Amino acid sequence: MLAKRIIPCLDIKDGNIVKGIKFKNHRIISKNIFSMIKNYIEDGADELVFYDISAYVKNKLVNEKLIYKISKIIDIPFCVSGGIKTIEDAKKILFSGADKISINSPAIDNPNLISKLANRFGRQCIVIGIDSFFDSILNKYFVFKYTGDSKKIVKTNLSTLDWVKRVQELGAGEIVLNVINFDGLKSGYDIIQLKKIRKICKIPLVASSGAGSINHFYEVFHKSDVDGALAASVFHDNKISIKELKQFLFKKGIEIRL
Repeated sequence: MLAKRIIPCLDIKDGNIVKGIKFKNHRIISKNIFSMIKNYIEDGADELVFYDISAYVKNKLVNEKLIYKISKIIDIPFCVSGGIKTIEDAKKILFSGADKISINSPAIDNPNLISKLANRFGRQCIVIGIDSFFDSILNKYFVFKYTGDSKKIVKTNLSTLDWVKRVQELGAGEIVLNVINFDGLKSGYDIIQLKKIRKICKIPLVASSGAGSINHFYEVFHKSDVDGALAASVFHDNKISIKELKQFLFKKGIEIRL
């Protein structure tokens, strides 16, 4: 059995680390990206996710020079997202030092991009981010795109479950599920949705959105059997130490790297 992963997420906007609630009203967490990354490495993070959340909406690529500088101080897997919409974009970011790339809205706009990237670089480094929203009126999960800008966000006609199946067929190596309804609320992960997705997801699945306590991490691993748990607010605000979280999970019987 592979160890479960604890993954801090850095959302970057205009060069600052930010965090919103339900993908809106982003507040600046820190202007010092490097010190925060070093802190997470020292605290025992298994992986780091770096999202330039507004790059694609602005028709820009995440800053390659910044990725290169980060790659020089990081010794854990490092996933990068932000405006990657071509093979050439992906090549620039991977060659700058990223271990994996994540695409979200570009994959919705051009699904064949997933296959092209997987064929060129190997599916193990192609992550698909999915921004899912539960529509209580229709009792259905839908995929949203352009979520990095609250003025440009779009609800698509894509069912989240159908999109999960499709991206796997196209060559995705991993899925990160971001749940808009739960984002930033610290009320726990969306276990109900994650269990539904786990049944149809045959590749690594990472839960995102909603972590507020160490028990929430135990619940998401124990109840929905995800491969990793991604979080931002609780780590950024020093509400949870990754070292202490891992000790807690280990004592509860979760396979984890100490």
